[in-house]
Amino acid sequence: MSEKFQAVVIGGGPGGYVCAIRLAQLGLKTACIESRGSLGGTCLNVGCIPSKSLLNLSEEFYKVKNLSNKGIEVGEVKLNLNKMMKSKDKAVTVLTKGVEFLLKKNKVSYFKGHGSFKSKNEILIKDSENKSIHINAENIIIATGSIPVPLPGIDFDEKIILSSTGALKIEQVPKKMLIVGGGYIGLEMGSVWSRLGSEVHVIEFLDHITPGMDKEISQEFMKILKKQGIKFHMQHKVEKIKKNSSSAVVTTIDKDGNKKDFDCNVVLVSVGRKPNIEGLNIQSTKVELDEKSRIKTDENFKTNQDNIYAIGDVIDGPMLAHKAEDEGIAVAENIAGQAGHVNYDTIPGVIYTTPEVAYIGKTEEKLKKMNIEYKIGKFSFMANSRAKAIDDAEGFVKILADAKTDKVLGAHIIGPHAGELIAEIGIAMEFGASAEDIARTCHAHPTFSEAVKEAALSVDKRAIHS
Repeated sequence: MSEKFQAVVIGGGPGGYVCAIRLAQLGLKTACIESRGSLGGTCLNVGCIPSKSLLNLSEEFYKVKNLSNKGIEVGEVKLNLNKMMKSKDKAVTVLTKGVEFLLKKNKVSYFKGHGSFKSKNEILIKDSENKSIHINAENIIIATGSIPVPLPGIDFDEKIILSSTGALKIEQVPKKMLIVGGGYIGLEMGSVWSRLGSEVHVIEFLDHITPGMDKEISQEFMKILKKQGIKFHMQHKVEKIKKNSSSAVVTTIDKDGNKKDFDCNVVLVSVGRKPNIEGLNIQSTKVELDEKSRIKTDENFKTNQDNIYAIGDVIDGPMLAHKAEDEGIAVAENIAGQAGHVNYDTIPGVIYTTPEVAYIGKTEEKLKKMNIEYKIGKFSFMANSRAKAIDDAEGFVKILADAKTDKVLGAHIIGPHAGELIAEIGIAMEFGASAEDIARTCHAHPTFSEAVKEAALSVDKRAIHS
Protein backbone atom coordinates (compact mmCIF):
# COMPACT_ATOMS: atom_id res chain seq x y z
CA MET A 1 0.00 0.00 0.00
CA SER A 2 1.38 3.40 -0.94
CA GLU A 3 1.17 6.27 1.55
CA LYS A 4 -1.68 8.70 0.97
CA PHE A 5 -1.45 12.49 1.26
CA GLN A 6 -3.98 15.26 0.96
CA ALA A 7 -1.42 17.35 -0.94
CA VAL A 8 1.92 16.62 -2.60
CA VAL A 9 4.25 19.31 -3.94
CA ILE A 10 6.71 18.27 -6.65
CA GLY A 11 9.69 20.59 -6.29
CA GLY A 12 11.34 22.03 -3.18
CA GLY A 13 12.29 25.48 -4.48
CA PRO A 14 10.97 28.80 -3.12
CA GLY A 15 7.49 28.15 -4.55
CA GLY A 16 7.38 24.48 -3.64
CA TYR A 17 8.64 24.45 -0.06
CA VAL A 18 6.64 27.58 0.85
CA CYS A 19 3.54 25.98 -0.63
CA ALA A 20 4.15 22.77 1.34
CA ILE A 21 4.61 24.66 4.61
CA ARG A 22 1.41 26.69 4.06
CA LEU A 23 -0.55 23.53 3.20
CA ALA A 24 0.66 21.92 6.44
CA GLN A 25 -0.21 25.06 8.42
CA LEU A 26 -3.73 24.80 7.02
CA GLY A 27 -4.05 21.25 8.37
CA LEU A 28 -3.45 19.14 5.25
CA LYS A 29 -1.28 16.03 5.35
CA THR A 30 1.48 17.20 3.00
CA ALA A 31 4.58 15.86 1.23
CA CYS A 32 7.30 17.67 -0.69
CA ILE A 33 9.48 15.92 -3.28
CA GLU A 34 12.86 17.33 -4.34
CA SER A 35 15.33 15.65 -6.70
CA ARG A 36 18.35 17.88 -6.07
CA GLY A 37 19.25 16.38 -2.70
CA SER A 38 18.93 19.77 -0.99
CA LEU A 39 15.95 22.07 -0.71
CA GLY A 40 15.68 25.63 -1.99
CA GLY A 41 15.64 24.94 -5.73
CA THR A 42 17.65 26.87 -8.30
CA CYS A 43 17.30 30.08 -6.30
CA LEU A 44 18.97 28.85 -3.13
CA ASN A 45 21.40 26.32 -4.60
CA VAL A 46 22.64 27.76 -7.90
CA GLY A 47 20.83 31.08 -8.37
CA CYS A 48 19.73 33.99 -6.23
CA ILE A 49 21.60 33.19 -3.02
CA PRO A 50 25.07 32.12 -4.25
CA SER A 51 25.07 34.90 -6.85
CA LYS A 52 24.21 37.52 -4.19
CA SER A 53 27.00 36.15 -2.01
CA LEU A 54 29.52 36.56 -4.87
CA LEU A 55 28.12 39.97 -5.79
CA ASN A 56 28.64 41.12 -2.20
CA LEU A 57 32.10 39.57 -1.83
CA SER A 58 33.35 40.93 -5.16
CA GLU A 59 32.03 44.38 -4.23
CA GLU A 60 33.86 44.22 -0.89
CA PHE A 61 37.04 43.22 -2.72
CA TYR A 62 36.66 46.15 -5.14
CA LYS A 63 35.95 48.61 -2.30
CA VAL A 64 38.97 47.55 -0.27
CA LYS A 65 41.22 47.91 -3.32
CA ASN A 66 40.01 51.48 -3.71
CA LEU A 67 39.90 52.58 -0.07
CA SER A 68 43.01 54.75 -0.43
CA ASN A 69 40.96 57.14 -2.57
CA LYS A 70 38.94 57.87 0.58
CA GLY A 71 41.84 58.33 2.96
CA ILE A 72 42.05 54.76 4.27
CA GLU A 73 45.46 53.28 3.51
CA VAL A 74 45.68 49.50 3.33
CA GLY A 75 48.39 47.05 2.38
CA GLU A 76 48.41 44.88 -0.71
CA VAL A 77 44.96 43.41 -1.39
CA LYS A 78 44.94 39.84 -2.70
CA LEU A 79 42.11 37.71 -4.02
CA ASN A 80 41.71 34.20 -2.61
CA LEU A 81 39.04 32.86 -4.96
CA ASN A 82 38.97 29.45 -3.30
CA LYS A 83 38.09 30.99 0.08
CA MET A 84 35.53 33.27 -1.56
CA MET A 85 33.81 30.27 -3.13
CA LYS A 86 33.83 28.43 0.21
CA SER A 87 32.15 31.43 1.84
CA LYS A 88 29.48 31.38 -0.86
CA ASP A 89 28.97 27.61 -0.45
CA LYS A 90 28.67 27.95 3.34
CA ALA A 91 25.84 30.47 2.96
CA VAL A 92 24.02 28.06 0.66
CA THR A 93 24.49 25.06 2.99
CA VAL A 94 23.24 26.94 6.07
CA LEU A 95 20.13 28.13 4.25
CA THR A 96 19.26 24.79 2.62
CA LYS A 97 19.55 23.07 6.01
CA GLY A 98 17.32 25.81 7.41
CA VAL A 99 14.60 25.03 4.87
CA GLU A 100 14.83 21.31 5.71
CA PHE A 101 14.32 22.22 9.38
CA LEU A 102 11.24 24.29 8.47
CA LEU A 103 9.64 21.33 6.67
CA LYS A 104 10.31 19.11 9.67
CA LYS A 105 8.97 21.76 12.07
CA ASN A 106 5.75 21.98 10.07
CA LYS A 107 5.44 18.17 9.82
CA VAL A 108 5.83 18.06 6.03
CA SER A 109 7.03 14.66 4.76
CA TYR A 110 10.19 15.30 2.70
CA PHE A 111 11.11 12.84 -0.05
CA LYS A 112 14.57 13.09 -1.65
CA GLY A 113 14.26 11.82 -5.18
CA HIS A 114 12.85 12.45 -8.62
CA GLY A 115 9.06 12.58 -8.72
CA SER A 116 7.04 11.69 -11.81
CA PHE A 117 3.37 10.97 -12.51
CA LYS A 118 2.04 7.44 -12.79
CA SER A 119 -1.49 8.80 -12.98
CA LYS A 120 -3.26 12.00 -11.98
CA ASN A 121 -3.28 10.85 -8.34
CA GLU A 122 -0.18 8.66 -8.10
CA ILE A 123 3.48 9.70 -8.04
CA LEU A 124 6.55 7.53 -8.49
CA ILE A 125 9.65 8.68 -6.58
CA LYS A 126 13.11 7.38 -7.50
CA ASP A 127 16.00 8.20 -5.16
CA SER A 128 19.70 8.57 -5.99
CA GLU A 129 20.19 4.80 -5.64
CA ASN A 130 17.32 4.16 -8.10
CA LYS A 131 15.06 2.77 -5.37
CA SER A 132 11.39 3.50 -6.01
CA ILE A 133 8.36 4.24 -3.87
CA HIS A 134 4.81 5.25 -4.77
CA ILE A 135 2.65 7.80 -3.02
CA ASN A 136 -0.94 8.86 -3.59
CA ALA A 137 -2.28 12.40 -3.43
CA GLU A 138 -5.67 14.06 -3.50
CA ASN A 139 -4.01 17.27 -4.77
CA ILE A 140 -0.70 17.66 -6.61
CA ILE A 141 1.16 20.93 -7.09
CA ILE A 142 3.86 21.11 -9.78
CA ALA A 143 6.61 23.51 -8.70
CA THR A 144 9.66 22.22 -10.56
CA GLY A 145 11.03 25.62 -11.62
CA SER A 146 13.10 26.34 -14.70
CA ILE A 147 16.42 25.53 -16.35
CA PRO A 148 18.81 27.63 -18.49
CA VAL A 149 18.19 27.72 -22.25
CA PRO A 150 21.27 26.87 -24.38
CA LEU A 151 21.95 28.38 -27.79
CA PRO A 152 20.73 26.15 -30.65
CA GLY A 153 23.27 23.39 -31.26
CA ILE A 154 25.58 24.60 -28.47
CA ASP A 155 25.53 22.63 -25.21
CA PHE A 156 26.74 23.75 -21.80
CA ASP A 157 29.92 22.03 -20.64
CA GLU A 158 30.15 24.31 -17.54
CA LYS A 159 33.89 24.71 -18.12
CA ILE A 160 34.19 26.87 -21.26
CA ILE A 161 30.53 27.30 -22.25
CA LEU A 162 28.72 28.19 -19.06
CA SER A 163 25.16 28.51 -17.86
CA SER A 164 24.48 30.66 -14.79
CA THR A 165 25.23 27.53 -12.72
CA GLY A 166 28.74 27.20 -14.15
CA ALA A 167 29.38 30.94 -13.76
CA LEU A 168 29.06 30.48 -9.99
CA LYS A 169 31.77 27.81 -9.90
CA ILE A 170 34.63 29.18 -12.02
CA GLU A 171 37.88 27.99 -10.43
CA GLN A 172 40.11 30.87 -11.54
CA VAL A 173 39.39 34.39 -12.71
CA PRO A 174 39.10 34.25 -16.52
CA LYS A 175 41.21 36.80 -18.35
CA LYS A 176 38.35 37.43 -20.77
CA MET A 177 34.68 36.56 -20.33
CA LEU A 178 32.04 36.87 -23.02
CA ILE A 179 28.37 37.04 -22.00
CA VAL A 180 25.65 36.20 -24.50
CA GLY A 181 22.52 38.11 -23.47
CA GLY A 182 22.03 41.46 -21.76
CA GLY A 183 19.49 40.31 -19.16
CA TYR A 184 19.82 40.59 -15.40
CA ILE A 185 21.49 37.19 -14.78
CA GLY A 186 24.29 37.83 -17.28
CA LEU A 187 24.85 41.39 -16.04
CA GLU A 188 25.02 40.29 -12.39
CA MET A 189 27.56 37.58 -13.19
CA GLY A 190 29.47 39.96 -15.48
CA SER A 191 29.69 42.45 -12.61
CA VAL A 192 31.13 39.80 -10.29
CA TRP A 193 33.89 38.68 -12.63
CA SER A 194 34.64 42.19 -13.87
CA ARG A 195 35.30 43.35 -10.30
CA LEU A 196 37.51 40.32 -9.71
CA GLY A 197 39.66 41.17 -12.74
CA SER A 198 38.04 39.78 -15.91
CA GLU A 199 37.66 41.73 -19.11
CA VAL A 200 33.92 41.35 -19.69
CA HIS A 201 32.13 41.71 -23.04
CA VAL A 202 28.34 41.50 -23.46
CA ILE A 203 26.74 40.44 -26.75
CA GLU A 204 23.09 41.50 -27.08
CA PHE A 205 20.72 40.92 -30.00
CA LEU A 206 18.56 43.98 -29.19
CA ASP A 207 19.59 47.65 -29.18
CA HIS A 208 19.21 47.84 -25.37
CA ILE A 209 19.92 45.73 -22.30
CA THR A 210 17.41 44.34 -19.75
CA PRO A 211 14.45 43.82 -22.12
CA GLY A 212 11.11 44.85 -20.63
CA MET A 213 12.63 47.34 -18.22
CA ASP A 214 11.78 51.05 -18.33
CA LYS A 215 13.91 52.35 -21.22
CA GLU A 216 15.26 55.39 -19.34
CA ILE A 217 16.48 53.20 -16.47
CA SER A 218 17.93 50.68 -18.94
CA GLN A 219 19.93 53.40 -20.71
CA GLU A 220 21.26 54.81 -17.43
CA PHE A 221 22.13 51.30 -16.25
CA MET A 222 24.17 50.56 -19.38
CA LYS A 223 25.96 53.89 -19.08
CA ILE A 224 27.02 53.09 -15.51
CA LEU A 225 28.13 49.53 -16.38
CA LYS A 226 30.22 50.88 -19.26
CA LYS A 227 31.89 53.27 -16.81
CA GLN A 228 32.71 50.24 -14.66
CA GLY A 229 34.57 48.68 -17.61
CA ILE A 230 32.02 46.26 -19.08
CA LYS A 231 32.02 46.41 -22.88
CA PHE A 232 28.77 46.10 -24.86
CA HIS A 233 28.20 44.93 -28.43
CA MET A 234 24.58 45.65 -29.27
CA GLN A 235 22.49 44.23 -32.11
CA HIS A 236 24.89 41.31 -32.48
CA LYS A 237 23.76 37.69 -32.89
CA VAL A 238 25.93 34.68 -32.06
CA GLU A 239 26.44 32.58 -35.16
CA LYS A 240 28.73 29.90 -33.73
CA ILE A 241 31.06 29.07 -30.84
CA LYS A 242 34.24 27.13 -31.49
CA LYS A 243 36.00 25.91 -28.37
CA ASN A 244 39.22 24.14 -27.50
CA SER A 245 40.48 22.83 -24.17
CA SER A 246 40.99 26.23 -22.50
CA SER A 247 39.27 28.94 -24.58
CA ALA A 248 36.68 29.69 -27.23
CA VAL A 249 36.10 31.83 -30.30
CA VAL A 250 32.62 33.31 -30.60
CA THR A 251 31.55 34.42 -34.07
CA THR A 252 28.83 37.08 -34.21
CA ILE A 253 26.97 38.85 -36.98
CA ASP A 254 25.65 42.41 -36.56
CA LYS A 255 22.50 44.04 -37.96
CA ASP A 256 24.40 45.05 -41.13
CA GLY A 257 25.60 41.51 -41.79
CA ASN A 258 29.18 42.09 -40.62
CA LYS A 259 30.88 39.16 -38.89
CA LYS A 260 33.21 39.49 -35.92
CA ASP A 261 35.22 36.96 -33.89
CA PHE A 262 35.67 37.29 -30.12
CA ASP A 263 38.42 35.32 -28.37
CA CYS A 264 37.64 34.52 -24.74
CA ASN A 265 38.41 32.10 -21.94
CA VAL A 266 34.78 31.44 -21.01
CA VAL A 267 31.37 32.11 -22.57
CA LEU A 268 28.37 32.65 -20.30
CA VAL A 269 25.20 31.94 -22.26
CA SER A 270 22.41 33.84 -20.54
CA VAL A 271 19.57 34.04 -23.05
CA GLY A 272 16.71 32.94 -20.82
CA ARG A 273 15.21 29.98 -18.98
CA LYS A 274 12.51 27.43 -19.77
CA PRO A 275 10.09 25.38 -17.64
CA ASN A 276 11.67 22.32 -16.06
CA ILE A 277 9.06 19.68 -16.87
CA GLU A 278 11.11 16.96 -18.56
CA GLY A 279 10.99 13.67 -16.71
CA LEU A 280 7.68 14.45 -14.97
CA ASN A 281 5.79 12.12 -17.32
CA ILE A 282 3.24 14.91 -17.41
CA GLN A 283 1.69 13.51 -20.59
CA SER A 284 0.21 10.66 -18.55
CA THR A 285 -2.03 13.20 -16.79
CA LYS A 286 -3.18 14.96 -20.00
CA VAL A 287 -2.30 18.31 -18.40
CA GLU A 288 -2.30 20.97 -21.12
CA LEU A 289 0.79 23.03 -22.06
CA ASP A 290 0.97 26.31 -23.97
CA GLU A 291 3.14 27.10 -27.02
CA LYS A 292 6.17 27.77 -24.77
CA SER A 293 5.83 24.43 -22.93
CA ARG A 294 4.48 26.21 -19.86
CA ILE A 295 1.71 24.52 -17.90
CA LYS A 296 -1.68 26.13 -18.54
CA THR A 297 -3.55 27.16 -15.40
CA ASP A 298 -6.62 29.19 -14.49
CA GLU A 299 -6.69 32.13 -12.04
CA ASN A 300 -6.61 29.62 -9.15
CA PHE A 301 -3.47 27.87 -10.54
CA LYS A 302 -5.53 24.81 -11.44
CA THR A 303 -4.72 22.91 -14.64
CA ASN A 304 -7.32 21.24 -16.85
CA GLN A 305 -7.13 18.33 -14.37
CA ASP A 306 -9.17 19.27 -11.30
CA ASN A 307 -6.65 17.98 -8.74
CA ILE A 308 -3.40 19.15 -10.39
CA TYR A 309 -2.04 22.66 -9.92
CA ALA A 310 1.11 24.47 -11.04
CA ILE A 311 3.04 27.52 -9.78
CA GLY A 312 6.28 29.43 -10.33
CA ASP A 313 8.52 29.18 -13.37
CA VAL A 314 6.53 26.35 -14.97
CA ILE A 315 3.57 28.70 -15.62
CA ASP A 316 3.21 32.08 -17.31
CA GLY A 317 4.69 35.22 -15.71
CA PRO A 318 8.07 36.50 -14.52
CA MET A 319 10.51 33.81 -13.39
CA LEU A 320 11.08 35.24 -9.92
CA ALA A 321 11.44 33.39 -6.61
CA HIS A 322 9.13 35.76 -4.74
CA LYS A 323 6.43 35.44 -7.42
CA ALA A 324 6.60 31.64 -6.97
CA GLU A 325 6.40 32.01 -3.17
CA ASP A 326 3.26 34.14 -3.36
CA GLU A 327 1.71 31.70 -5.79
CA GLY A 328 2.62 28.82 -3.47
CA ILE A 329 0.78 30.44 -0.57
CA ALA A 330 -2.19 31.39 -2.76
CA VAL A 331 -2.65 27.89 -4.22
CA ALA A 332 -2.37 26.30 -0.76
CA GLU A 333 -5.08 28.59 0.55
CA ASN A 334 -7.28 27.87 -2.49
CA ILE A 335 -6.92 24.12 -1.96
CA ALA A 336 -7.89 24.60 1.69
CA GLY A 337 -11.05 26.46 0.68
CA GLN A 338 -9.76 29.97 1.36
CA ALA A 339 -9.36 32.85 -1.13
CA GLY A 340 -5.68 32.87 -2.15
CA HIS A 341 -4.69 35.65 -4.53
CA VAL A 342 -1.59 37.17 -6.16
CA ASN A 343 -1.53 40.81 -7.30
CA TYR A 344 0.70 40.63 -10.38
CA ASP A 345 0.74 44.45 -10.66
CA THR A 346 2.81 44.72 -7.48
CA ILE A 347 5.52 42.10 -8.00
CA PRO A 348 8.91 43.85 -7.81
CA GLY A 349 12.04 42.91 -9.71
CA VAL A 350 15.60 43.62 -8.59
CA ILE A 351 19.01 43.47 -10.29
CA TYR A 352 21.73 43.18 -7.63
CA THR A 353 24.56 44.95 -9.41
CA THR A 354 26.21 48.10 -8.03
CA PRO A 355 24.19 50.24 -8.19
CA GLU A 356 21.11 48.10 -7.76
CA VAL A 357 18.16 48.38 -10.12
CA ALA A 358 14.57 47.79 -8.95
CA TYR A 359 11.19 48.16 -10.56
CA ILE A 360 7.50 47.57 -9.89
CA GLY A 361 4.30 48.12 -11.83
CA LYS A 362 4.08 49.70 -15.26
CA THR A 363 6.86 51.22 -17.38
CA GLU A 364 6.43 54.37 -19.44
CA GLU A 365 6.43 52.25 -22.58
CA LYS A 366 3.62 50.04 -21.22
CA LEU A 367 1.50 53.04 -20.17
CA LYS A 368 1.86 54.61 -23.62
CA LYS A 369 0.81 51.32 -25.22
CA MET A 370 -2.23 51.20 -22.93
CA ASN A 371 -3.09 54.85 -23.72
CA ILE A 372 -3.00 55.77 -20.04
CA GLU A 373 -2.12 59.39 -19.27
CA TYR A 374 0.54 59.64 -16.60
CA LYS A 375 2.77 62.04 -14.69
CA ILE A 376 6.46 61.49 -13.91
CA GLY A 377 8.32 62.35 -10.74
CA LYS A 378 12.11 61.95 -10.68
CA PHE A 379 14.77 62.59 -8.09
CA SER A 380 18.52 62.03 -8.41
CA PHE A 381 20.61 60.43 -5.68
CA MET A 382 23.13 63.19 -6.42
CA ALA A 383 20.80 65.45 -4.42
CA ASN A 384 20.27 62.92 -1.60
CA SER A 385 22.36 63.82 1.44
CA ARG A 386 22.90 60.23 2.68
CA ALA A 387 24.03 59.07 -0.76
CA LYS A 388 26.39 62.02 -1.15
CA ALA A 389 27.80 61.58 2.36
CA ILE A 390 28.93 58.04 1.62
CA ASP A 391 29.91 58.71 -2.01
CA ASP A 392 27.27 56.39 -3.44
CA ALA A 393 25.10 58.77 -5.44
CA GLU A 394 24.69 57.28 -8.91
CA GLY A 395 21.16 56.88 -10.23
CA PHE A 396 17.68 58.18 -9.54
CA VAL A 397 14.12 57.33 -8.43
CA LYS A 398 11.32 57.56 -10.98
CA ILE A 399 7.63 57.37 -10.03
CA LEU A 400 4.80 57.09 -12.55
CA ALA A 401 1.36 58.24 -11.42
CA ASP A 402 -2.04 58.47 -13.10
CA ALA A 403 -2.46 61.97 -14.58
CA LYS A 404 -6.05 62.27 -13.29
CA THR A 405 -6.14 60.38 -10.00
CA ASP A 406 -2.45 60.61 -8.92
CA LYS A 407 -2.54 56.85 -8.15
CA VAL A 408 0.94 55.29 -8.31
CA LEU A 409 1.13 53.06 -11.39
CA GLY A 410 4.80 52.09 -11.28
CA ALA A 411 8.23 52.97 -9.97
CA HIS A 412 11.75 52.43 -11.27
CA ILE A 413 14.91 52.94 -9.22
CA ILE A 414 18.58 52.74 -10.06
CA GLY A 415 20.82 53.54 -7.14
CA PRO A 416 21.96 52.46 -3.65
CA HIS A 417 19.70 49.93 -1.91
CA ALA A 418 17.14 50.11 -4.73
CA GLY A 419 15.99 46.57 -3.91
CA GLU A 420 15.00 47.65 -0.40
CA LEU A 421 13.56 51.03 -1.40
CA ILE A 422 11.16 49.49 -3.91
CA ALA A 423 9.26 47.78 -1.05
CA GLU A 424 7.87 51.13 0.09
CA ILE A 425 6.39 51.69 -3.37
CA GLY A 426 5.03 48.13 -3.35
CA ILE A 427 3.13 48.70 -0.12
CA ALA A 428 1.86 52.06 -1.40
CA MET A 429 0.59 50.44 -4.61
CA GLU A 430 -0.99 47.53 -2.72
CA PHE A 431 -3.05 50.05 -0.74
CA GLY A 432 -3.89 52.09 -3.86
CA ALA A 433 -1.86 55.09 -2.68
CA SER A 434 -1.36 58.30 -4.60
CA ALA A 435 2.03 59.93 -5.16
CA GLU A 436 0.88 62.61 -2.72
CA ASP A 437 0.34 59.95 -0.02
CA ILE A 438 4.03 59.04 -0.28
CA ALA A 439 5.06 62.70 -0.50
CA ARG A 440 3.16 63.57 2.69
CA THR A 441 4.64 60.66 4.67
CA CYS A 442 7.52 61.76 6.91
CA HIS A 443 10.80 60.04 5.99
CA ALA A 444 13.80 59.95 8.33
CA HIS A 445 16.77 62.19 7.54
CA PRO A 446 19.37 61.45 6.27
CA THR A 447 18.20 58.29 4.48
CA PHE A 448 18.15 56.94 0.95
CA SER A 449 14.36 56.67 1.24
CA GLU A 450 14.11 60.47 1.14
CA ALA A 451 14.81 60.13 -2.58
CA VAL A 452 11.53 58.21 -2.89
CA LYS A 453 9.66 60.98 -1.07
CA GLU A 454 11.28 63.65 -3.24
CA ALA A 455 10.37 61.73 -6.42
CA ALA A 456 6.78 61.57 -5.17
CA LEU A 457 6.88 65.34 -4.56
CA SER A 458 8.31 65.77 -8.04
CA VAL A 459 5.21 64.14 -9.57
CA ASP A 460 3.42 67.37 -8.63
CA LYS A 461 6.50 69.47 -9.53
CA ARG A 462 7.22 70.38 -5.92
CA ALA A 463 10.45 68.57 -5.02
CA ILE A 464 12.33 70.52 -2.37
CA HIS A 465 15.94 69.50 -2.98
CA SER A 466 16.15 69.70 -6.77
